[in-house]
Amino acid sequence: MSADLFPGFTSHWIDLPDGRFFARAGGPPEAPPLVLLHGFPQTHACWHRIAPALARTHRVICLDLKGYGWSAAPAGDAAHEAYSKRQMGREVVAVMERLGHVRFGLVGHDRGARVGYRLALDEPGRIDRLALLDILPTVSQWQTMDREPGAYPHWRFLAQPAPVPEREIGKAPIPYYEDLLRLWTGDGTLDAFSPGALDLYRQSWNVPERIHASCEDYRAGAGPDRAADEADLAEGRRLAGPVLVLAADRFVGKNGLGPVRQAWTGTFAPPDTTFEIVPSGHFVAEENPQATLAILERFLQA
Repeated sequence: MSADLFPGFTSHWIDLPDGRFFARAGGPPEAPPLVLLHGFPQTHACWHRIAPALARTHRVICLDLKGYGWSAAPAGDAAHEAYSKRQMGREVVAVMERLGHVRFGLVGHDRGARVGYRLALDEPGRIDRLALLDILPTVSQWQTMDREPGAYPHWRFLAQPAPVPEREIGKAPIPYYEDLLRLWTGDGTLDAFSPGALDLYRQSWNVPERIHASCEDYRAGAGPDRAADEADLAEGRRLAGPVLVLAADRFVGKNGLGPVRQAWTGTFAPPDTTFEIVPSGHFVAEENPQATLAILERFLQA
């Protein structure tokens, strides 16, 4: 069923120190390489409505991040470094190198966008174009939560010490994750998601190791990810352009582009960052693929 979502794409298994990683690749081999990174609680399948179109002009690689989909889901470590966005960024580089790409474009959504901007800050020579879909910087998220303890409750819940959230989610994993999907869509339903993609998401949600991995992802967000952002902020480091920040008007952009622009220009965005907003809930590539694709195509081909 996954193959049906990505007609013409080939499957790749890449062995890295932390295990085997899964990716789908499509488009002309000689075209500019572009990696698409999904977010929580999804898999590479979230790109199925726009990846084939992007593959007309790019060599598109849709990767399952560590702990998600069909990629390895090793146990976390005490410092939560294994699921830090810095380490996950290194794994993206390793996968892309194994596929023959040293420098590439990157489009990330949600957690994938966090991996993307961390990689771009750590290794700016790797990324030629960076698109960040519907997030604010991790340090900004935690600053908001420090001011408003009730904001983003899933961040605090999932970041609790193991096995507290794992045990609670494990009682009914599919309802837990599906409730989050509904909550974050524009219409509060699952109607935007194709049955094939939902099947792949549910497969992942039912695996205890992947429940643990998603919690480790958020524990890293509360620990090493926030610390890395704070260190770069103190040093005044900025992303190298070109950079696109795309917000959903019913999620990160619910108060308009002003607060989004302020959060990014006050942290890591370069002065010439492109800011766009689309009518959508959080899952822009599935809820409004036409508008999302049009914006990405303009940005990638500029």
